[in-house]
Amino acid sequence: MKVLTGKVTKLPDNVNTDDIIPARYLSSMDLDAMTEHAFEDYDASLKEKVREGGIIVAGKNFGCGSSREHAVIVLKKAGLKAVIAESFARIFFRNSINQGLLALQLEGSSEPIKDGDSVKIDLERFIVENETRSSIHRLRPIPPFLLSILNEGGLVPYLKKRRGWGIEA
Repeated sequence: MKVLTGKVTKLPDNVNTDDIIPARYLSSMDLDAMTEHAFEDYDASLKEKVREGGIIVAGKNFGCGSSREHAVIVLKKAGLKAVIAESFARIFFRNSINQGLLALQLEGSSEPIKDGDSVKIDLERFIVENETRSSIHRLRPIPPFLLSILNEGGLVPYLKKRRGWGIEA
């Protein structure tokens, strides 16, 4: 995972975990069914944009609210490639790493990146290139050990590989 490309779905500041997946669906054990309700109360059209292999670009405090992992799981299951935000709620950021969803912090404002823009994320240089508007924006580097977890698909696959854990019957 060195370069990712995708179309931007732009979101504002303070998108919370209830916006991503309403709490009334959290009792389901069926992730496909749960994913059908992504952004249902916030903006139901976002679900289809995310499914296109998109990239969310958001403002400040993305993923605030409840500390549920379901929000990250639903985004990943829906096909989202990455979330770029000016800042993240701490628990959402760590849940993203643990579940294998790329979460990148944009240095500065997300204002120049607009809904529908095509972007390219370069994880070697930690930049996002807005190919639509011919602009480049710096991303806060992720420590190598967190990138290792992401490259394995999340914390559990990382530990299984690193520790030699097998899948038990």
